[in-house]
Amino acid sequence: MALLDFSRPVTVIDRVRYYTSHAAAHFTAWNNERRTRNTLSQLSNAQLEDLGLCPGDIDRIAGSGRIL
Repeated sequence: MALLDFSRPVTVIDRVRYYTSHAAAHFTAWNNERRTRNTLSQLSNAQLEDLGLCPGDIDRIAGSGRIL
């Protein structure tokens, strides 16, 4: 499904759907970052070290969504 359909004019309903879907996507991303941060924060330093991480890596990993 195309995001924009140029065969008809954009209506208020289209804009509401667009912003609602974007808001939901941002909320989902924020919630995933929050859950990742909380889960990693509960690990001990030894457990983080087993994963090749240190406590300072938690915010970077949770914010980017991937290990760099």
